[in-house]
Amino acid sequence: MAGRVADKVAFVTGAARGQGRSHAVRLAQEGADIIAVDICQPIDNSPAPPATPEDLAETADLVKGLDRRVVTAEVDVRDYDSLKAALDSGVEELGRLDIVVANAGIGTVGVRLDRMDEDLWQEMIDVNLSGVWKSVKAAVPHLLSGGAGSIVMTSSVAGLKAYPNTGHYVAAKHGVVGLMRSFAVELGPKNIRVNSVHPTHVNTPLLINEKTFRLFRPDLENPGPDDLAPVCRTFHTLPIPWVTAEDISNAVLFLASDESRYITGVALPVDAGSCLK
Repeated sequence: MAGRVADKVAFVTGAARGQGRSHAVRLAQEGADIIAVDICQPIDNSPAPPATPEDLAETADLVKGLDRRVVTAEVDVRDYDSLKAALDSGVEELGRLDIVVANAGIGTVGVRLDRMDEDLWQEMIDVNLSGVWKSVKAAVPHLLSGGAGSIVMTSSVAGLKAYPNTGHYVAAKHGVVGLMRSFAVELGPKNIRVNSVHPTHVNTPLLINEKTFRLFRPDLENPGPDDLAPVCRTFHTLPIPWVTAEDISNAVLFLASDESRYITGVALPVDAGSCLK
């Protein structure tokens, strides 16, 4: 059914590409106008190539191509004042706020927790946990003004189970679940629902990049996606190596729409059965 979020306004962080772009476009396909933000700069320890202003502009063009309005800003979710200013400006232009998709995040290569560099730890917590909190914090006054809303936070399968050598990421993504449940309890009486999505491997630049290929297949001189795929497949119950950004977007759309009007405080895996292993 079309128009599942018709005439609503959605705030999407990390929207320049990957899952964030996919979420923005999917919500626009179903009738939402979009406030799209992204840092559009390198993150110190991220193995993925950085998103660019051109990427964010392309997201905007895709939304406009669906005959929906869009406001963009280059903002770091670690910078609350700039984030709030960008969101306030977007709401002023588009007239309201109904949906928050706190999606911006990084994936950095770690080591055992007792050997991890403090800067690497802090960067992860600042982006993947505090950045989610700041995104929602900036949005709540607008949702309260509208009398209702839906907040969707991007966690991970690593927010539900642990993996070695990525303890900083596991801790941040587990923390997102705590944020989600706390916000759900606090905002539920105000008719604001809060849920999280938990992707497994997704075929976006955060996974599909040279550094990740080499991390998983150090035995090969020039590994590529086909070499990574069999390793990723071992994480899943279903016989696939990864899901697509659109698979996550469909879950986000469901949680943003009135189809889930009585669902709050839920951690929803989109994981090809990874949590079963």
